[in-house]
Amino acid sequence: MSHQSLIESLPLQQFTEKAYLNYAHYVIMDRALPFIGDGLKPVQRRIIYAMSELGLQGGAKFKKSARTIGDVLGKYHPHGDTACYEAMVLMAQPFSYRYPLIEGQGNWGSQDDAKSFAAMRYTEARLSHIANALLSELAFDTVDQQPNFDGTLQEPKWLPARLPNLLLNGASGIAVGMATDIPPHNIGEVIAAVVLLIDQPEADLTAILTQIRGPDYPTAAEIITDPADLHTLYQTGRGSLKLRAVWQQQGETLVITALPYQVSGAKVLEQIAAQMQAKQLPWLVDLRDESNHETPVRLVLVLRSATEQTEPLMHHLLATTDLEKSYRVNLNMIGLDGRPAVKNLRTLLQEWLTFRRITVRRRLDYQLEKARQRLHLLAGLWIAYLNLEAIIAVIRNEEVPATALMQQFQLSERQAEAILELKLRQLAKLEADKIQAEQTTLQHLEQQLAGPLGCAEQLDQLIKQELLTDAQGYGSARCSPLVSKALLPTEATLLRLPAEPLTIVLSEQGWIRCVKGHDLDPMTLRYKTGDGYRTHLQTTSQQPVVILDSSGRSYTLDRLTLIAAPGQEVSLRSHWRLPPQASLQHLLAADPQQPLLLASDKGYGFTCRFADLLSRAHSGKQMVTLPKESHLLPPLYFKTPQDRLLVITTAGYLLLFPMEQLPQQSKGRGEKIVAMPALRRHPGDTRIAHLAIVDPSIQAIHLQIGQRKLILKAADLARFTANRADKGTLLPRGRQRIDQVQLCC
Repeated sequence: MSHQSLIESLPLQQFTEKAYLNYAHYVIMDRALPFIGDGLKPVQRRIIYAMSELGLQGGAKFKKSARTIGDVLGKYHPHGDTACYEAMVLMAQPFSYRYPLIEGQGNWGSQDDAKSFAAMRYTEARLSHIANALLSELAFDTVDQQPNFDGTLQEPKWLPARLPNLLLNGASGIAVGMATDIPPHNIGEVIAAVVLLIDQPEADLTAILTQIRGPDYPTAAEIITDPADLHTLYQTGRGSLKLRAVWQQQGETLVITALPYQVSGAKVLEQIAAQMQAKQLPWLVDLRDESNHETPVRLVLVLRSATEQTEPLMHHLLATTDLEKSYRVNLNMIGLDGRPAVKNLRTLLQEWLTFRRITVRRRLDYQLEKARQRLHLLAGLWIAYLNLEAIIAVIRNEEVPATALMQQFQLSERQAEAILELKLRQLAKLEADKIQAEQTTLQHLEQQLAGPLGCAEQLDQLIKQELLTDAQGYGSARCSPLVSKALLPTEATLLRLPAEPLTIVLSEQGWIRCVKGHDLDPMTLRYKTGDGYRTHLQTTSQQPVVILDSSGRSYTLDRLTLIAAPGQEVSLRSHWRLPPQASLQHLLAADPQQPLLLASDKGYGFTCRFADLLSRAHSGKQMVTLPKESHLLPPLYFKTPQDRLLVITTAGYLLLFPMEQLPQQSKGRGEKIVAMPALRRHPGDTRIAHLAIVDPSIQAIHLQIGQRKLILKAADLARFTANRADKGTLLPRGRQRIDQVQLCC
């Protein structure tokens, strides 16, 4: 056969599609997503299994981590040693895992820098005691085996977990086209929920959430997510959580004693120190890190005085540092059917309970079979004891004694072989008593094992009892307190601030300053060289402030920073990540429920609430998706959906229609406001020249178009009124050249 005949020819598209699908399947199934049964990814499972094979169970002598990693890579997981060791370290860090599966000796990192761990040649490890809950039933044929990567060894497809480890320690990972983010939970609460489902199989999610109050991270930071949001999260399998640092005032200091999950205290101090250098924190005079081994988190903020108001300071720090952090939740996992899926909490617990029933049934089957096999051998040994002299005669005289024993005493082959392997002293009186005692014990065990196998209720009660025993052995109190607050401190602080008049001025290069009062003339202010006035806004200290840039993104302004440093210029580009070439253009302030119009000069727009513009992200929020080569028009406030929108295009058309015809959206491009057909007598790009909100009660509109005035009375308004997305009506001759428009009602 020629080499040419062994080559398979495929179209490039078909080959690349097949190769990519194979890669995606591998990443999802064998790398990134955990299995619902044992809650582990393949690399984690192989590390734990390899350690158990090395005899590193809880309480054993520590061994070098390099020994474990060598076994894992050489026998089960042929990948990079660095990634494998990092997976091992993660399972040993008490600040990363709620219930660490590995005990480490040496430098295994710190909360300030989780990747500051020593190399594997310096550290030692063994399995923790709770890892026994994953491995203890492995010897009872409870799981399927599969060949390792080179086919020379067998490894378990999953571990026979006695506990729902997926919820206890959580998981995170990114695959191709999907990801998982499962938070950790308290072992006592999770087992209580499983027991509830055993006792009440029809229990709904609300009943389950009476047991599982929420996630339980390995940190004392407060979970401030509303219970209703938690219910939605567990109902859909997707959502987000917020954790907030714990702090208290002690005289002239603020002491932070707990940080959100995986937040570095050193990084938080860097964030605060940078703001102090920028003179944005006049409340503070010094910072100290007093953390140690006994007190892992103790950050001290020294106040200017003991009478300093701490709520405005903490509001600002929660908004601008990692003292408050959001965490995505995505309950995505590989189910018992071998398929990845996002499951709600009730489905997850029910499916794990199914896995546990299968595992326990396999364990009982194995134990029952072993007991029956031993009873079978003991029955043969008892026959040998009762017929000892005849047995000896057969062995002495027969060429094939096994066959003769089987025929003469109706023994099985196994019984005959067991008798032939016996020493004569084992058939003495004392040994005979042991045989009878062992038979009695095994018969009792057989009855105990057969009961749960033949009755589903007994099986569930056995599982329940084992879970409660494990809960008592491994359980601990919650680490993360759940704090239910009708108003978050950030919002409550704003409501308690006095309603002081403020004038906020924005420069062309993105510098901003705030001055108390409304009597400031921004044109008289001095600006940096090359900079100048862009726009200004008169508002109060109680209204949220938003800035829109030229790309349609909105940024929420932290007013407390400006109030604390009145009159000082602050660079917004150093606070926010603006898109390239984007410039800050529009200043807005209003009540959260104030409706407004956002539109582009290409004729698309939508209405929204002012609250939709608010965002605490440094990169802002993409509010308006601008069509190609279009610009954002100044936003317009309106009162009711009955208000009318006046639109004038550069082609000289005017359109009037009620605002209720425009859709309300939280973000996007919007719908067409006005049609703008290309006209011969108007070469170039047709755009919206002017937008205005008109009260429905107004009977006449005065327009200043260039140097000419135009008065539209009631009859004229009816002529220009049409539906949204109409092109409108052409303005009178001589008023069609749109350079500048002013509306005077």
